[in-house]
Amino acid sequence: MGNTKDSQTWFQKLENLHPYETMLYLGMLGSGLIFLFLSVAFLFSGLNQLEGLNHRIPIAFLASTLLIILSGYSAGKMRVYYLEENTEKLQLALRNTLILGIAFTFSQLIGWMELSNMGINFTGMPSGSFLYVLSGIHIFHLIGAMVFAVMMWVQLRKNQRDQIKNLVLLTNPYEKMRIRLFTRYWHFMDGIWLILFFLFVLSF
Repeated sequence: MGNTKDSQTWFQKLENLHPYETMLYLGMLGSGLIFLFLSVAFLFSGLNQLEGLNHRIPIAFLASTLLIILSGYSAGKMRVYYLEENTEKLQLALRNTLILGIAFTFSQLIGWMELSNMGINFTGMPSGSFLYVLSGIHIFHLIGAMVFAVMMWVQLRKNQRDQIKNLVLLTNPYEKMRIRLFTRYWHFMDGIWLILFFLFVLSF
């Protein structure tokens, strides 16, 4: 059985995925290509435009990097708690992930204010404009994950009051898949921001 599964081609494995999994992975691929093309354009826009202007990476971007790393750890714990059938800790990990995601979003907005105070505006030099565009698109993608997180959190709160619904939640393969896909997408967003942050550091 195991050998048959391992001998499947990449396309056959893709066919066996749940439609939601396929949609998510294709969406991640499309998003990854968007960030790749924009990052390449950012690199060729002239990173040296920001050099020698006595600018520094916004402090808020440093703080948001720490927040996104912590949120990635919290999201990863969700799968652990689900396998342990600990819905209370699962709910807590999801709530922490959501709070950290919201804090990350606000820190990005503060980072934009810092850029503006430095004289780096959206309509200014190309390199400065890309700082807003790349971070803005990343926030847009992350907001989608946070909306889904709110929906899952509300569902967990309701199920926690009913032992039967709680048992169904823990034994339902669909729920397990939803948590797995959420954590993978969140880690994907974590990785995207870390790459962007590295590029931003190079631009200053």
